[in-house]
Amino acid sequence: MMICAFLLGFLGAVAIYLTHPQQRLLGRPLTATARLAGMALIVASVWSWCAAGGVAAGVSGALTSLMLAWVALPYAAWWRNKQLATLRKGSP
Repeated sequence: MMICAFLLGFLGAVAIYLTHPQQRLLGRPLTATARLAGMALIVASVWSWCAAGGVAAGVSGALTSLMLAWVALPYAAWWRNKQLATLRKGSP
C-alpha cells in the first residue's frame, strides 16, 4: 500500500511539474487537464498514505514523496538536456 501511495504522489508531482511553463523536460508544457489529474493523484496519494499509516504519518509521507519528485525533476531535465547537447555535438 505504501509503494502505491508513493507512486501516486510521485506521478502527481510529475504531472504538475510538466504543466509549468518553465519546465525543461518537454518541448512545451502540458495542459491544465494534466494539472487537474496531478492534483487528483496527489489527493489519492494522501488518502493512501493516511490509510496505510495514520493521518500524521500519511501527510508526512505524501509531502516527502512530493518533495522528492520536485527536487529530482529539475536534475533529470538538466541531465537529459546535457545528453542531448552531447549527442548534437557528435561527441561520445
